[in-house]
Amino acid sequence: MPVLPGAEPYRHDGGEVAVLLCHGFTGTPQSLRPWARHLAAAGLTVRLPRLPGHGTTWQEMSHTRWEDWYSELDKALADLRGRCPEVFVMGLSLGACLAIRLAQVHGDAIRGLVAVNPSIANDVPLLKLAPLLKLVIPSVPGVVGDIKKPGVTELGYGRTPVKAAATLPRLWSLVQSELDKVTQPILVYHSVDDHVVKPAGVRILRERLAGGNLTVVELTDSFHVATLDNDADQIFAGSLEFIRTHASVPLQRD
Repeated sequence: MPVLPGAEPYRHDGGEVAVLLCHGFTGTPQSLRPWARHLAAAGLTVRLPRLPGHGTTWQEMSHTRWEDWYSELDKALADLRGRCPEVFVMGLSLGACLAIRLAQVHGDAIRGLVAVNPSIANDVPLLKLAPLLKLVIPSVPGVVGDIKKPGVTELGYGRTPVKAAATLPRLWSLVQSELDKVTQPILVYHSVDDHVVKPAGVRILRERLAGGNLTVVELTDSFHVATLDNDADQIFAGSLEFIRTHASVPLQRD
């Protein structure tokens, strides 16, 4: 299946500190590529995979589920762990949810987390009917492109495959049930005006991560895809400073 131009994965081999970036549901690596390049320019080893079913057609994505997307990230993490002594994981929206799941499973193998507008709760009541809807409706309108900055677009699907979406509640439930396993430092960026993910996810993180490892930063000039929006530079600089603060080995500049 041909990959959409701009949806290709990104990789950079740098120093001993690595970052795994996770894009969002129905999106592509394009939404995180500027972030990946910023981190690479600071000397980090960076991986930004294209999740299965993404960056091609929504019809192909309808044959995938959250376990497939997680598995792709898990493989990328294994590769980075074989190359670098320290790995940070970062993500946008559902990619942030998958990043949190990686931290729950792999524990101390992940040094820290950065989550941008994390999707960890069911914000769409209609999804409760998805197991039935998928039998009669193949797709619904898409959710990509929630960006405030004029002239900026997100590469992704204009339709959301219902079969793929129907697998999300199980992931959200699993991640919420094991939040006590997230002991790594976690930095969350939260857009005040987000038309895709409601504040419930951040509220849950505040309630459940009470051990002092959570920092929440509000973004006042961006919508959901903040990594391409007006506050992108704040995210890039803040995440790099987060790495410098929590890494035990120095960053290596190219």
